[in-house]
Amino acid sequence: MAKVEWRLSALPTRLKMKLRRSLETFRLAYMSLLYNHFTSWNTVVDTLFEPLFWIVDHTAKFLGPVMVTFVAFLTTLAVTTFYVCILPHIYTQTNLASVIMHLIFGHWLLMNTIFHYIMAAFTKPGHPPHAVDEVVSICKKCVSPKPPRTHHCTVCGNCVLMMDHHCPWLNNCVGFYNRRYFFLFMVFMWCGSVYVNIAGYDVFKQHFFGNRELIVPAFFFPINMAYHAWTDYRENKTSNHETSDHLAGLKATGDGSDEEPRATLENQFFHNMIIIEFLLAAGVSIALGLLTSWHAILISTGQTSIEYHINKKEKTRLKKKNLIFRNPYYFGIKENWKIFLGLRRGRSFFRHILLPSCHDPDGDGITWKTATFSLEKRSYLELL
Repeated sequence: MAKVEWRLSALPTRLKMKLRRSLETFRLAYMSLLYNHFTSWNTVVDTLFEPLFWIVDHTAKFLGPVMVTFVAFLTTLAVTTFYVCILPHIYTQTNLASVIMHLIFGHWLLMNTIFHYIMAAFTKPGHPPHAVDEVVSICKKCVSPKPPRTHHCTVCGNCVLMMDHHCPWLNNCVGFYNRRYFFLFMVFMWCGSVYVNIAGYDVFKQHFFGNRELIVPAFFFPINMAYHAWTDYRENKTSNHETSDHLAGLKATGDGSDEEPRATLENQFFHNMIIIEFLLAAGVSIALGLLTSWHAILISTGQTSIEYHINKKEKTRLKKKNLIFRNPYYFGIKENWKIFLGLRRGRSFFRHILLPSCHDPDGDGITWKTATFSLEKRSYLELL
């Protein structure tokens, strides 16, 4: 009869080996059935976020008119508050000449902001025709030729020339014909927000903090609020007993009054509007300042938001081959800005940028001039 020996010390090793063989078998079956050489973690992440993308694509079209109305409402509220609350304060603290300068500068910013917003929202970004001389690929959704720098918008359902992104605040795509309007709208809106913060700083400080001491400028109001909350807590804790004795004495002598003085409804409305105005302008100036800076970097490098991500992947791919990627649409920072702003054929910065202008960008958005770079012959095949 065979003799069987049980070794408890070998049990973990045997379980580990069996688990490893099971995992290898599962991996072999999985790779045999589902392996794809072109699959990467980016594809996995895109697949996982596909439901979120579907929700955004199908709700952005309906939320667009609501967000445009919201922008118009907030702009009207800010302008009205400036006229009713801030401008009279400027007049009482300064002179008539200063008020006139504020009116001229403020109306110049308001005129440019409204003009560029309307043009960005209602100007078509540009769509490729059916017959195109220079074709890069075929759109799988439109089943039509795609010129260079053209991409399909899933919200609008059309291909857009030099597409940057779909902006729900405009209810429109940002593309070849309205990208300049979009960028200048952000610039003038940011300037207007900063101007409101500067012009209404004193009146906001008076209504929000009163005569309290500020440890940092009033713009950083959360820090000041935390500081005053802590000091008020300490003062109330030490003087609570004295206040109770004082109120008891007034009630015993009959000198106290049952009614406390209340602010009028009009003063309370002005007080709330001034605070809302400053906080709204502060939030817009920070958020819009970051967005404007990002688009300024894209313009300086001759890219759109979509091209930035495409070029980033291309840089990574060529870096593995010890090659350097160069953007074919980069002509230098100064030249890129001239092309973007359309400062050609005698157009001036003062007339066509600082003042409202409806001039079209250079070109047709279909055929693009590219920067030429010299390549060695042995590097041609490596780029493929």
